[in-house]
Amino acid sequence: MALIYVTRHIPEIGINLLRAAGHTVDVSTKNGVLTAEEFKAAISAKPYDAVVCLLTDTVNKEVFEAVPTAKIFANYAVGYNNISLPDAAAAGVTITNTPGVLTATVAEFALALMVSIAKRIPEADRFTRAGKYEGWAPELFLGSDLKGKTLGILGAGRIGYEVAMGAHHGFGMKVIYNDIKRGEELEKHTKAVFKETTEDVLKEADVVSIHVPLMPSTEHLLNADRLKLMKPSAYLINTSRGPVIDEAALVEALKNGTIRGAALDVFEFEPKLAKGLAELDNVVITPHIASASEETRNEMSHIVASNVIDFLAGEVPENVVPENK
Repeated sequence: MALIYVTRHIPEIGINLLRAAGHTVDVSTKNGVLTAEEFKAAISAKPYDAVVCLLTDTVNKEVFEAVPTAKIFANYAVGYNNISLPDAAAAGVTITNTPGVLTATVAEFALALMVSIAKRIPEADRFTRAGKYEGWAPELFLGSDLKGKTLGILGAGRIGYEVAMGAHHGFGMKVIYNDIKRGEELEKHTKAVFKETTEDVLKEADVVSIHVPLMPSTEHLLNADRLKLMKPSAYLINTSRGPVIDEAALVEALKNGTIRGAALDVFEFEPKLAKGLAELDNVVITPHIASASEETRNEMSHIVASNVIDFLAGEVPENVVPENK
C-alpha cells in the first residue's frame, strides 16, 4: 500500500483512518513547525505517495521536487495560501483542503472575541488576578453594549454569514456587509444591507469583523488610511488571515485612539507580533485558535485522511481546491 508523511501530529482519528485503509503513515516527531530544510529532508527520506501538510508549511516547487512520487498534498486547513498552486499544477500534484467543517466554530470564536473586547473581559481579568480589585465601583471597566449597534462584515462567505446570524439574532445588532457578490440568504435572514465598498462598511460600523481569504487584493485590506475611516468608538475583529491588516498601522491606531479596540486571532508575521501590540490593553490577542475545538479538529483530521484515501484509491477527492481542479 501507500507511504504517507504527515508534517505534524494531528488528531489520531485521521492517522488511524489512514492506517486502517492499509497505508503506512510516518508522522513528524518534532514538536513544532519543520524548517524548510527539515521539511524537504523528511519528505525525501522515502518515496512517499502522499503528504499531509499544515498551514504552517510552505509548499512550493522545491518541496514538490523533493518528493516527486507524492501526487497529493492534503492541507489540514481550510485556507491554502501556504501552497503555490502554479507549482503544484506544474508538478501534476493534487491539492486538497478541509472546507466547511470549521464554519460554526470560527464564527463562535469571532463572536466571543467581539464580546471580550467590547466588555473588556481580558483586561478586567488581568486586573483582578493582579490583586488590584478593591470593590465595586460605578465606572470600573466600562465597556460597550452590542445591542442596537452596527456590525460590518467584510467577506460574507460561510463564516461571515454565521457571524452575522449570531450577532443579529443573539445580540440584536444591525448588519451591513461588503463582498464580491450580494448575499441573498444573508439579507433575507438578518436584514443585512449590502455596501458597495469596504470604505462604506468601515465608516458606518461599530464593529468590523473580517472574513476574507488572503490574496493579493486583500493583503493590507485594512491599512492606515482605511483604519482612519473607522469610528473612534469602533472595534476591529480578525479571525481570517493576519496579513489582511497592516499590523504596524493597527498598533498606531490603537495607541492614538483612531479606533477603540481590536481582537485578533491571526497576525501579519505569525507567530511574531508587531512591535508594541502585546503591550496594549485595548487589544485581545489569541494564538490562532479560532477553529480549536475538539469536535472541529477531529473532523478536520477525518476529512484530510479521507481526501488522501480517495486519491490513492484512484478517485477524485471531494475537497480538491477550486483552482486545482
